[in-house]
Amino acid sequence: MVSELPKRNNIRLQGYDYSATGHYFITICVRDRKNLLGTIVGDGVLDVPHCELTEIGKRIDLRIQAMNDIYDDIKTEKYIIMPNHVHMIIFVPYNSGSSRTPTPTNEKIPAYISTLKRYTNKECGFSFWQRSYYDHIIRNDTEYQRICKYIDDNPATLCDDRYYICE
Repeated sequence: MVSELPKRNNIRLQGYDYSATGHYFITICVRDRKNLLGTIVGDGVLDVPHCELTEIGKRIDLRIQAMNDIYDDIKTEKYIIMPNHVHMIIFVPYNSGSSRTPTPTNEKIPAYISTLKRYTNKECGFSFWQRSYYDHIIRNDTEYQRICKYIDDNPATLCDDRYYICE
């Protein structure tokens, strides 16, 4: 007797074109919340808390920078690598449209995140990312500034993600 697999909910905004011009707040998490990417150091008194990256974290950092140099139609404007997740603000400067029939798997943001995950998994020699990712479409400058502050303050909160918690 074959048991049915649980149906996964699609967390993407239905009907939204993830190739559309705009800013996107993305959170990618490590599977099982393992602290593979770094360690928070700094006591917050005289030493500003920050994430000291592991070798895996350093590879992710280099890959994000390399992807910014390679792609001209999508850019990571701001990011932070935390012990078990990465926050990013990704900017799609113009809508060149998908080369194939639009589906959630071939639009710019999902393709970009998939590429980042695939390359870092391959470089590290094992699969460590959680399935999917969290996204939020940034709607205005006030929201953009709030999310930038959140990213900057994230190490000090010791992963107390008020907006997106890796689950």
